[in-house]
Amino acid sequence: MEDIPPDMQQKQNLAVLVIAQAFLGAQMPMMFTVAGLAGQSLAPNACLATLPISLIVLGSMLTATPLSAFMQRYGRQLGFMLGTLGGAVGAAVGAWGLATGSFALFLIGSLLSGIYFSSQGFLRFAAADTASDAFKPKAISYVMAAGLVSALFGPQLVKATSDWTPVTFFGTYVAIIAINLGGSFLFVFLRMPKPVAASASGTGRSRMELLKTPRVLVAIICAMVSYALMNLVMTSTPLAVVGCGFTTANAADVVSAHVLAMFIPSFFTGHLIVRFGVEKIVGLGLVILAAAGVVALIGVDLGHFFVALILLGVGWNFGFIGATTMLASAHKPEERGRVQGLNDMIVFGCVTLASLASGGLMNCMGGSTQEGWSLVNLAMVPFLLLAGGALIWLVVMERGNGRRAA
Repeated sequence: MEDIPPDMQQKQNLAVLVIAQAFLGAQMPMMFTVAGLAGQSLAPNACLATLPISLIVLGSMLTATPLSAFMQRYGRQLGFMLGTLGGAVGAAVGAWGLATGSFALFLIGSLLSGIYFSSQGFLRFAAADTASDAFKPKAISYVMAAGLVSALFGPQLVKATSDWTPVTFFGTYVAIIAINLGGSFLFVFLRMPKPVAASASGTGRSRMELLKTPRVLVAIICAMVSYALMNLVMTSTPLAVVGCGFTTANAADVVSAHVLAMFIPSFFTGHLIVRFGVEKIVGLGLVILAAAGVVALIGVDLGHFFVALILLGVGWNFGFIGATTMLASAHKPEERGRVQGLNDMIVFGCVTLASLASGGLMNCMGGSTQEGWSLVNLAMVPFLLLAGGALIWLVVMERGNGRRAA
């Protein structure tokens, strides 16, 4: 491919990342809609219904650090292609598990699918790699905003493919294989700068030193809490909707509304961060997440599910994009692979625990679907207090340091 002027190259890269998020990202709402329901039909115990979702996130956690290091050494392009390959293989093994009625195979497929979900997380960082400091929040937001297309596309694909074959959801997993194989060709057009090796500008800070940096630490905590709580509630949602007497199609519509709410705000989140500051937007996200829990506790009519999940999506958007922006401005280029891998390992590790807890709270600790749903939403409280307290601490500390410097 011939050389492209720098400004045109940046636009081309952003376009590729936006399209990749829109097309490849469709598998996220697809899997989160059907994995729990498929798991419920295959699992020997109802408490294990959400284990497939937990293993998707566990796969993301386990591959975040090595995949980030791979990208640091060999570049984003090969890293993203590796992610789509993992997604295709994972979906194929999952489909095999469905066809044979094997819960174990379905779980292995879910774990392998996490490779793609890990790589998708780095799309937002790739958008920031070549952006100016002023444009970073907007670049991240534009890539995240592309999830709007996947939010519309994914659940509709579930409706269209879930009954393709006599084996429920087998067709959905075949569609996910096709999405990964087709989407991998997008990255042929990605032209990122050569990776910055750690030795090029010094070794940079160690992982422990990075965690001791207040801004890095608080960014990771807020990203972790925003993503984990969103996953905690979203994982249980299809089970709660169906358990309260509604249909699988209703559950898909609620998840679709939720994913729309996750990504529609991205069209203006970056502008809000530039105008009001990243700390205020992250704080607003935490408040909206709390409001989602309150609505869910009020009732279990279909309208309550829609409103609660919409608020959950908006809260995640502000909290997670804000935390990503905070982290992107808190490290040097040679520390990129280390800090991004560390961030996603911690975030997805906590998301794994949240999805495991989600199934336990819904099916084992609650005496009924409604009681389990209430426990899921009450579990948000201590983590919101942790993130809110950490954010307040950072703001107070940095203001204090600013006054002393003045």
